[in-house]
Amino acid sequence: MASAQKLNIDLNSVLVQVQQQFSGLNPNEPGQWPTLPKIATFAALAGAVVVAGWFLLLSGTNEELEAERGREPALRQDYRAKLAQAVNLDELRKQKVQVQEYVTQLEKQLPGKAEMDALLSDINQAGLGRGLQFELFKPGQVAVKDYYAELPINIKVSGKYHDIGAFTADIANLSRIVTLHNMTLNAGQPGAPATGGAGTGMLTMDAMARTYRYLDPTEVEAQRQAKADAAKKQGAKK
Repeated sequence: MASAQKLNIDLNSVLVQVQQQFSGLNPNEPGQWPTLPKIATFAALAGAVVVAGWFLLLSGTNEELEAERGREPALRQDYRAKLAQAVNLDELRKQKVQVQEYVTQLEKQLPGKAEMDALLSDINQAGLGRGLQFELFKPGQVAVKDYYAELPINIKVSGKYHDIGAFTADIANLSRIVTLHNMTLNAGQPGAPATGGAGTGMLTMDAMARTYRYLDPTEVEAQRQAKADAAKKQGAKK
């Protein structure tokens, strides 16, 4: 009993001493505070710093973590696609070689600048060989593209239906690439009476023929320089 009473008295004295240390503190002179208030204040400040660090630093990191987790399904899908490509790499390489060979064959069908006159003569001869009359054969302005140049040709020919059809087939079978666009057929020719039914009457065909040629080294360099200049201008605007 005496022991319990003594312990109670000791606790009371400790509480009194703690209360005395926290009473009458001057907030302008924390360096003169007793030890216990200093420790309590330091612990409170440390806790506040930890909480502030969590909200200011770790909360942003948590958002980044969630964003990366959101990207995970797309990355997995991309990984599966690339894995499938890696498994089929040999087959893809074979396909690449085949495509390159096909492109090379197409490039061989493109005439150079020096061969364009001969190609225009071939188109003209194809029409004359079918007995057609050229009312218009006018090459237009060359349009230079990224890897080739395109030459439009306005064509107007008159003749019989089957001859015009054979002419278009001859154009398609030329060794060089020539395409026909915007074709229109008009029945009859002014001043020329029909000699039979619709299949033997005279027709007039208007069309836009387009032929293509590859660029010579000078034109390729001009295209490269034009792209570089355009990129510089775009960068200057930004």
